Amino acid sequence: MSLKFTSCCSTLILKSAMTYKKIFFSLLFGSLASQLGAQSRGAQLPIATVSKVWIPDNGKGYYKNPVLHADYSDPDVCRAGDDYYMTASSFSCIPGLPILHSNDLVSWQLVGHAVAERLPQVAYDKPQHGSGIWAPSIRFHNGEFYIFYGDPDYGIYMTKSKKAEGPWEPLALVKEGRGLIDPCPLWDDDGSVYLVHAYAGSRAGIKSLLAVCRLSPDAAKAVTEDIIVYDGHDADETVEGPKLYKRNGYYYIFAPAGGVATGWQLALRSKSIFGPYERKVVLAQGRSAVNGPHQGAWVDTKAGEDWFFHFQEIPAAGRVVHLQPMRWVNGWPVIGEDKDGDGCGEPVMAYKKPDVGATYPIATPAESDEFDGDRIGLQWQWHANPRPWWAYLNRGKKQLRLFSVPLPEGEQNLWGAGNLLLQKFPAPDFRVIAKVKLTPSKRLDGERAGLVIMGVDYASIFVQKAPDGLALSQSDCANADKGTAERVNGTVKLASGEVFLMVRVEKNQRCTFFYSLDGKKYEPLGKTFAAQSGRWIGAKIGLFCQRPKPFNDGGWVDVDYFKVEN
Repeated sequence: MSLKFTSCCSTLILKSAMTYKKIFFSLLFGSLASQLGAQSRGAQLPIATVSKVWIPDNGKGYYKNPVLHADYSDPDVCRAGDDYYMTASSFSCIPGLPILHSNDLVSWQLVGHAVAERLPQVAYDKPQHGSGIWAPSIRFHNGEFYIFYGDPDYGIYMTKSKKAEGPWEPLALVKEGRGLIDPCPLWDDDGSVYLVHAYAGSRAGIKSLLAVCRLSPDAAKAVTEDIIVYDGHDADETVEGPKLYKRNGYYYIFAPAGGVATGWQLALRSKSIFGPYERKVVLAQGRSAVNGPHQGAWVDTKAGEDWFFHFQEIPAAGRVVHLQPMRWVNGWPVIGEDKDGDGCGEPVMAYKKPDVGATYPIATPAESDEFDGDRIGLQWQWHANPRPWWAYLNRGKKQLRLFSVPLPEGEQNLWGAGNLLLQKFPAPDFRVIAKVKLTPSKRLDGERAGLVIMGVDYASIFVQKAPDGLALSQSDCANADKGTAERVNGTVKLASGEVFLMVRVEKNQRCTFFYSLDGKKYEPLGKTFAAQSGRWIGAKIGLFCQRPKPFNDGGWVDVDYFKVEN
């Protein structure tokens, strides 16, 4: 049986003409120039890491779901030989379009980003919560990787690369238009290239429709108008996220419907790319605890097994990634376990690992960072297009220095701050410890730096310079997206700007803040906080350094380490 993958996902790399910008991105995330060097030598994978808080592989031939207990929203996966690559939505966070690698579909390692430096539109120089990179697809075709994605405000983009780790080519605008989302290509047997996509009701004024158009032979431009191939208004409201495949003479569209938290997975099939399509529900929650199991990717192994990735939305944690067994029955996919034999499966929480012909070491995406390498960890993202001067990796001292940045004009709290350096929640239960030292400007009061848990509500623990000296405070902000002010819940005086900060996140997403002056004895500060999701993303945790107003230069914070532990 032949399996043709088609992938849509996209990525942007904006080349800077300024040397200092290249130095900045090289030190922090790996610049375009450094990626080109890696390609010529053979791409270097990051050193494999093993999480201290979530490992899906039990080491005895079985795995548990989710295989990624982190917010890799709208995942898509392709196979290239013995290697599997995943990408996911990244919205307006930078770097964007994460690239994850696996050999066994269970252990995943973050190896790069297709949008390494910035999103090209000026609007993304400030946080644009919920906008940006939506629902990408990744495919391997004729020795090249392709990623397509939809930006709901601008259109459908494509980039490609001979190596998934990069470098990725500059973005091509495949199809311009508001509300065009969730694209996915298919290279047909006769050389034709097609693209399926959905519509975002918030921009297009219509949703619950899937459309197909033809692309140019290089897949860089739409060459025909859309043809609607499926209308979900009657039975599958909010059908979206389509993935396009061909198998045994049938065109298949895998698509979720019914909404993120409560929906199901459809399979549509037709002998013609433009339909009409038959419909079947092939995965639903059933009696499982996995709500809304849908929007994902079908992949196969060399041994002929079929597997399906999907996400589950968990409050605060975001959209975590599950792996389900899959088989074909009478020309239809059955995903998960079909306990009643009706052709619609339900998710499994544990299962035998895929047969990939070998055993590979356990690995997980990086979480902790000692800031002692040539660049900061790939897990870090800014909340908007970064400025070169926001951060400096001091390799001599093995520290990360974040310079204080004022809020953009008109913003009232950290919801509007682009210089938040954040990463995803990695597990339902974990703690973070960071050693920081604030060096404030002598001419400016109010500068502050510390740890933040970010969402539509957020909370932080930070060192701040006040007129009467340094203090450590814990604060929170409810309905930050509406411009509300922060509330301080506790403050202690400090003799020095150096302090150890800790936050404990428990399984119910309850967060408690602590501090220590010696790194051994920790004291609680402030109030317990319930973490909240952001806009289309899970809660994130990380670092910030802020000044209260625009000023000619300012202070900074040095971060020795950021440790994620049990």
